Amino acid sequence: MVMQASPTTLWMNLALAALAAACACALILLVLLRTGLAWRLATDIPNDRSLHARPTPRVGGWGIVPVAVAGFLLVAPSLRCAAVATTFLAALSQIDDRRGLPARVRFAAHLIAVVGFVACYPAPVPWLVLAALSFLMIWLVNLYNFMDGADGLAGGMALFGFGGYAVAALTAAHPQPELALACALVAGAALGFLLFNFHPARIFLGDAGSISLGFLAGALGYWGWLRGVWPIWFPVGVFAPFIIDASMTLARRLLRGEKFWQAHREHYYQRMVRSGMGHARTAMIWYAVMSVGIALALFALGRRPAVQWCVVAAWIVVLLLLGAAVDLRWRRFQSTLSEQSSEV
Repeated sequence: MVMQASPTTLWMNLALAALAAACACALILLVLLRTGLAWRLATDIPNDRSLHARPTPRVGGWGIVPVAVAGFLLVAPSLRCAAVATTFLAALSQIDDRRGLPARVRFAAHLIAVVGFVACYPAPVPWLVLAALSFLMIWLVNLYNFMDGADGLAGGMALFGFGGYAVAALTAAHPQPELALACALVAGAALGFLLFNFHPARIFLGDAGSISLGFLAGALGYWGWLRGVWPIWFPVGVFAPFIIDASMTLARRLLRGEKFWQAHREHYYQRMVRSGMGHARTAMIWYAVMSVGIALALFALGRRPAVQWCVVAAWIVVLLLLGAAVDLRWRRFQSTLSEQSSEV
């Protein structure tokens, strides 16, 4: 039915799916807030590494995950394995949100979900390639969690990133309306969450939400590549701002011999907030950067491979330069604080 629909009908279906997901997610979160359940499910208590000052419920995943999973089962049955793996990760991450889990348990769960998903949809490539892709997917799961620390940031990246996936899935040389609908559902749910998460945030995403979104970013990216919707670089291009920030921060912490899984405030986005930009301005800048990257990725689709990889490489260089600019601003901010302290 979906494959035989006209292009106009397909675009309308995407819009309706996203709108329905946004409304459903917003309604769930509103009920959780109004009834007080949000506080009992999981609450984030500020500490010296936090960017916020007040205790805040961490229940965004309770709105996003049920909407996405139910939507997959209804409109994208081919992705039922993704729905099952997402549910598994969300359930375990909710335990982590509420009680805390050892890092080895969390990593084992991520490994099981990713390997199980790849086993459900094996690609006809050497096993070493599948192992490398699985590793990248596990990294995406974790980096999305690392990047969930500022109002409106991770939810906005989900809105733009999965929205970019949806557009690409419907406009590619080999379109996949089912994949497009699934991505539109996730983007819509992220929009519903943002109504409560944009600064000043009343709800945070929590591990149940961030881990699930990171997994879906990798899983749907892999599935689109497997079905010939986009090349392997496309998911990386779409989520490149997140990937560059988290990867560069990880590299610096590893070089210093620090435990990378421990909470900290060294990400580019954290330095932007702490140096005076604030949550709202930081989020808007990230939205603009994300939009440019997605536009470039969509532009590169269908071009010659050499052109595609040149666009990807150029965009990565731009992001690295933007990161260097943030570091420069941070050093100047620190220098100003030191001068003020010495004057006092």
